[in-house]
Amino acid sequence: MGSGVMALNAGAAPDAIKTISDGQDPAAAFTDAATLGEGLRAARERSGKSLAELAAETKVHRRFLTALEQSDWSSLPSRVFALGYVRAYASALSVDEQSAVERFKRESPDTSVPLKAPIGIAFEDVKRHSPRIVAGVVAVVVAVIGWNVFQRASLHQVAHPSDIAAVPKTWAKGDDPDPQVALSAPLAAPPDQTTPELYITRGLEAELTGVDPTDPAAIAAAANPEPVQKAFNPRGAVYGASANASMVVIQAKTAGALVVRLGDGQALFARQMAPGEAWRAPIGVAATVDVSDPAAFDLYLNGEYGGSLAGVLTPLAQLNSRADQAARALAATQARAQVQAQAAQARAQTQAQTPPSATPAAPTPTPTTPN
Repeated sequence: MGSGVMALNAGAAPDAIKTISDGQDPAAAFTDAATLGEGLRAARERSGKSLAELAAETKVHRRFLTALEQSDWSSLPSRVFALGYVRAYASALSVDEQSAVERFKRESPDTSVPLKAPIGIAFEDVKRHSPRIVAGVVAVVVAVIGWNVFQRASLHQVAHPSDIAAVPKTWAKGDDPDPQVALSAPLAAPPDQTTPELYITRGLEAELTGVDPTDPAAIAAAANPEPVQKAFNPRGAVYGASANASMVVIQAKTAGALVVRLGDGQALFARQMAPGEAWRAPIGVAATVDVSDPAAFDLYLNGEYGGSLAGVLTPLAQLNSRADQAARALAATQARAQVQAQAAQARAQTQAQTPPSATPAAPTPTPTTPN
């Protein structure tokens, strides 16, 4: 028997003879392991190879071999490369490659496979009950249609003769009308439009308008009011003082240069004005307005149009004085109008409270006695 064993081991390497004699089979260790990683590690340990030796033999990085033994699938590259690493590892340890690949697929399922439509008992129940559902829907539709047909048939009325047994004599054509009813001659058409007479309430005009209807001067002034000048309308940037601190505004109609110099020659404002731009003059400042063309600028006093500039050079004090005089005149006019309105209202109230004078009775003639 010893010669037979020696014959079987003839030509084998010393390491292989030692492994077979000890009964250490890497394939058996792989099969008995619970997981793929544990099986690969057990097979490698029984083979006596290190990770460095396997990495050199399989051309797979040692890090990936360690990931396979530790079942760390997230550290592996794409699934195609991982399957290749498993095959190379199993082949180097004389383990069945297909068995190793199948275990890898079971322990690391492919998440890139698309989900399939659900099948099972629920779908079968729907298919089994679908005829009943269709029959129920058809029954409901037929009931609705039948109800509508019944309603239309019940509401339909058959034509029947009139309840009037005989036509009245007065309806007969050509009969004489009722003698109690008579029509007069047609009246003339009314006018298309009528204008009512003007109703005048004593004292109301004076109270609402402030004009005494008995004062000829007030009536003439109301009939011919002073023309209202156009107001300042900013159509561009407005420079200078604020609106509540200025009475004079110079606005450019066309492009032109505007320079405002103080008494010592220092420039208070200087700009090439575009059409629509304006400059507000401050109050109480001694300065001179210098323009390139007087016709290119409009002057506004207290917000109302005041004409054009008189010349190329215009003292600012003169413009402020004109604005102040115009404001005083407007205030005086408004005060007079208010006084006249109050006086007219007082007269109207007096007339309303005074009773009308009694008209003296005509003397009664004395009868004469004939002689």
